[in-house]
Amino acid sequence: MIRLISLFSVMAVLSSAIFVVSSTGALQQDQIQTPPVATGVVYHDANENQQLDAGEKRLSGIRVSNGQEIVITNENGQYELPIDEDTILFVVKPRNWRSPLNEHNLPRFYYIHKPGGSPMSKFAGVAPTGPLPESVDFPLYPQSEPDQFKAVMFGDPQPRNQEEVDYLTHDVVEELIGSDASFGVTLGDIVFDDLDVMEGINRSIAMIGIPWYNIVGNHDINLDAKEHKFSDETFERVYGPSTYSLDYGSVHFLVIDNVEWVVPQGDRKPSYRGGIGEEQLAFIKTDLAQIPKEQMVVLMMHIPIIGVHDRHGLYRLIEDRPLCISISGHTHTHEHVWITDTDGWNGPKPHHHIINVTVSGSWWGGAPDERGIPHTTMGDGGPNGYSILNFDGGEYHLDYFAAGRGPDYQMEIDAPEVVAQAETSQATIYANVFNADQFAEVTMQIGDAEPVTMEHAREIDPKYKRTVDKEAEALALNKSAWKKLPSPKKSTHLWKQALPENLEPGSHKITVSAKFKDGRIFTDHQIFRVE
Repeated sequence: MIRLISLFSVMAVLSSAIFVVSSTGALQQDQIQTPPVATGVVYHDANENQQLDAGEKRLSGIRVSNGQEIVITNENGQYELPIDEDTILFVVKPRNWRSPLNEHNLPRFYYIHKPGGSPMSKFAGVAPTGPLPESVDFPLYPQSEPDQFKAVMFGDPQPRNQEEVDYLTHDVVEELIGSDASFGVTLGDIVFDDLDVMEGINRSIAMIGIPWYNIVGNHDINLDAKEHKFSDETFERVYGPSTYSLDYGSVHFLVIDNVEWVVPQGDRKPSYRGGIGEEQLAFIKTDLAQIPKEQMVVLMMHIPIIGVHDRHGLYRLIEDRPLCISISGHTHTHEHVWITDTDGWNGPKPHHHIINVTVSGSWWGGAPDERGIPHTTMGDGGPNGYSILNFDGGEYHLDYFAAGRGPDYQMEIDAPEVVAQAETSQATIYANVFNADQFAEVTMQIGDAEPVTMEHAREIDPKYKRTVDKEAEALALNKSAWKKLPSPKKSTHLWKQALPENLEPGSHKITVSAKFKDGRIFTDHQIFRVE
């Protein structure tokens, strides 16, 4: 719930005293020890100097958090929040306002209070911030945010080094320059364990020219951290809090850190698992309690929600919301998951969770193309790329963009080059419709014949399997030619259909059409020969 604090009442508590009886029977006065309190102002930074100047408007009704509690600014734009020696204060970006951006288009909506700085680590954390300022102020700038807008979603860019940052730059960033999307989000695994690469990828993505938010992934943490609470120190230095929320248009976005760093006792090595934790769940509960039930809510995280061990506590907070979806990365596949009672979901309708296509595909693996960039096809046969979430109030849909291929490339048809006439019915056509779920209606048409409904098949994409096998043969001759592709995974967006019997000799056109639940239709063609 929203908590409003009076500065005068806090000061009164700080100056109050308790009396105890000493061993001699005399009364002695001890001051009550209370946590320090941060105060500040949220204001319209009219001259954009990021300082509160006389005459600048102070903004009331703005939410500010310490990562646990959320308060709202009073009529003078003021807030108060308790802090400790490891606190990040942040403003919850309200609709029609934005926070300052740094030179890499990263929003600066927070203030880090770590007087002693971060623990020593291989990768630098937060330097000592010193004493708490007298006033921690947050500047905001007005902007127009209509109900209709777009957000770019990057899953797992995950470059190991600058060379792979360059792959990302040429494969994805360049085609997004000038995008009309309102902002972008990286859904974790920003880099691949070398946290110094964050600087390079930030410079690259900044060229797109839109504000860019980031979510911590399991490859973005300090792997030498001795406790979970210290695993995000480098991420915090570069990007700020790992859990936060913001409003854009009529949509509320909630960022969840669901990478739980586990440091066991004894000789066992530290590892991670999907987890939320009680403290973060309490913040999520507080945040959502202030969001109207009819408002669209998007939960953004790294590990798919179905892979989080304490997910059912989160389910309880969202299952009565008619407009709530979630999105993640992590698996290096693309999938639409509909969560039902079989996973402990109690809502009146299934929850839609999107596992987003990854920018790095299969970790920048596979043979290079004519540009020298690995084709890096994902294990489910889908191409690497990114998605765009389109919003119109409570309506939404996701568009899939294969890197370097244009918006019309939405499926891959796998057909033989040539089939003997007597064996046509033994040949199977596969269609990998990258962004489809199991509810899509996929049909196949040969020439002008009547279309037939293809069978949804949760199988390994045979074309990807052939690619893996072919490249494995080449790598046997030169192991350092490129990074090996991972083993195939069963695809959730694959359909199949046998060819009809006794097709006439000659060339034939296959037309595959996929109709999605929202009415969108995608079509592609393939030509094969009968001899």
